[in-house]
Amino acid sequence: MAVVLTVLVLFLAGFVAGFILLVMGAINFDFSNSEIPPGVNQPAKLRSIHIILICTAVVGKILENIGICTQVSFVRYIQGRKTLGADPKLFIKDMWFEKVPVRIYQLKAPSASPRRGVMFFHGGGWVFGSLETHEKLCRFIARESESVVVSVGYRLAPEHKYPAAYEDCLNATEHFLQHVEHYGVDPTRVIVCGDSAGGNLAAVVSQTLAGRSDLPRLRAQILIYPGLQALDFNLPSYQQNRGVPLLFRERAAFYVLQYLNGNATNLEEVLEGSHIPVDIKLNYRKWVSPDNIPEKFKVRGYKPHVLLDCTTEVFEKMKSFCEPTLCPLLAEDTIIQQLPESFILTCEYDVLRDDGLLYKKRLEDNGVQVTWYHLEDGFHGIINSFNSDWLSFPAGKRGLDNIV
Repeated sequence: MAVVLTVLVLFLAGFVAGFILLVMGAINFDFSNSEIPPGVNQPAKLRSIHIILICTAVVGKILENIGICTQVSFVRYIQGRKTLGADPKLFIKDMWFEKVPVRIYQLKAPSASPRRGVMFFHGGGWVFGSLETHEKLCRFIARESESVVVSVGYRLAPEHKYPAAYEDCLNATEHFLQHVEHYGVDPTRVIVCGDSAGGNLAAVVSQTLAGRSDLPRLRAQILIYPGLQALDFNLPSYQQNRGVPLLFRERAAFYVLQYLNGNATNLEEVLEGSHIPVDIKLNYRKWVSPDNIPEKFKVRGYKPHVLLDCTTEVFEKMKSFCEPTLCPLLAEDTIIQQLPESFILTCEYDVLRDDGLLYKKRLEDNGVQVTWYHLEDGFHGIINSFNSDWLSFPAGKRGLDNIV
């Protein structure tokens, strides 16, 4: 018996030691491949959050390797496990719009007139994120802007590939627009809003509904550091912020490939730009080009990227990147001109910064009123950390106050 116990203790000690080595190795690897520029808001806190995310991913990978669950499902579980209690100011109800799960936030205080409505699409690279991960954010928006907020729990990749997330967000928005009076909402004051991948979905839904005469016209769109194109992962912001948490350049490409194909087998081609034929890239260069980025955003270093061609086989898998329902920056001017008033938030230390800047220019060039707010000390994902106890960021709260 003593021998068995000794063996068991040694096994557990070895497992724990191996686990610690794996985690430390992952953290060390991250440190060597990441960079937090001095201008980032509270760099120590950002590093702490990033370490937590790395540890979660490593544990998930271990569980996947021993057959307990997939890494993705474990990360989703950890991210969404926090539940908040009742809110003294809000009625909160889970419902289904058609076949799409939604969570509705309504103020308990009566209103003399119909309220504003906000359709909210969460971020997470189309792979992560849920009604739970953005619960605090949606409660804050509902309370502070005195709006009815509808958070949409769209289907996630890689289980559900493009256009599943887009279709869910569109269907939920159409349903809400058809029944706004039931929720005490003014049909002329409905807004679509989203962060990161959710910003992409908000932009796409807004474009799809532009010009529709059978539904109320959207009042505005709010795009929070949105990802809007997948033609060029070598724009200045991608080069400057390639290793800045919480979104590395490689991960941005990885997520959009998960959404498109359910895998990332062509990651290298996407990163180097050999996934779209040169003639097509040149055709879209009027909209997706470093030449359209103001010079002040290139001072931290930018090296022009050589255009590379691609094989027919690769483009066959990537051609949907040219569809505006996946990359809304590529929509025609006739669609852009019909878009509602827009609010775009960008962060200096974010690979997606230039997507927002390019879209801002497109909207303004086509006569759409744009309010732009830029967080000089911000990074990708900062808005969702506005109220995370000791890991809160004042810049995130500042950005959210401007959104409200």
